[in-house]
Amino acid sequence: MKTNFGNILVGAIAVLILLSLSAFVVDQRQTAIVFQLGEVVGVKTAPGLYFKIPLVQNVRYFDSRILTMDSVEPERFITAEKKNVMVDSYVKWRIADVKQYYISVGGDEMRARTRLMQTVNASMREEFGKRTIHEVVSGEREKIMQVLREKADIDARKIGVEVLDVRLKRVDFPHEISDSVYRRMDAERKRVANELRATGNAESEKIRADADRQREVILADAYRDAQKIKGDGDAKATAIYSAAFGRNSEFYSFYRSLEAYKQTFNNKGDVMVLDPSSAFFKYLKSSSGKAGK
Repeated sequence: MKTNFGNILVGAIAVLILLSLSAFVVDQRQTAIVFQLGEVVGVKTAPGLYFKIPLVQNVRYFDSRILTMDSVEPERFITAEKKNVMVDSYVKWRIADVKQYYISVGGDEMRARTRLMQTVNASMREEFGKRTIHEVVSGEREKIMQVLREKADIDARKIGVEVLDVRLKRVDFPHEISDSVYRRMDAERKRVANELRATGNAESEKIRADADRQREVILADAYRDAQKIKGDGDAKATAIYSAAFGRNSEFYSFYRSLEAYKQTFNNKGDVMVLDPSSAFFKYLKSSSGKAGK
């Protein structure tokens, strides 16, 4: 009885070991190739539990996720104007046909990356050589990326790879000519600024001169009007004085003498040295004004 139980236990352990050697799991992030004596006998793309023949078949896994190939250093390319530009780019790709991928590059990701980089660089060199710097930087940038993706994808299909996107992160001048370009741009901006300042100064002088001219005209008009008003006032005053003199000449003389006294003795400190018999004191000597006669 014990012997039968032992045999059953050994058999169960053997079955478990056989199952563990036979079963394999494909993750949803992976695809798998089943080999039998070095030859491909099966490809598993759907996730799940699968079985193989122990010791005869083996399984190799490959990443089915989208991978990124980013350039370590910017690459130098020449435009249609024979100008050098430095381009920083990246490529999004994934394994589309795992069997073809294994046959073409032996399942080596580094070999696949090298192949993709060569294809993308060759396409970039061709596309950049057709266009000017302006077209490369902004004018046709989207079109260039689309063409690069299409060309890279066509070549990548030959090794079982799908290219999803090719992006130009940065397009810049090489370091050795960047300084001269920036200096030229700075000089151009300064020239424009100086022109604007000169134009502003000219307009300022023009406005100031016009304002001064208007000021002189206004002052001249005001002086003319003031003199006219003053002349009219003097004429009216003279007419009044003449009328008063015509009516009573003695009163007119008396009034004018009072005005003279008022102007002469305006302040307490005013001093005059005159002969007492002077006509200036005519109306101070006698109210009739006849004392001096």
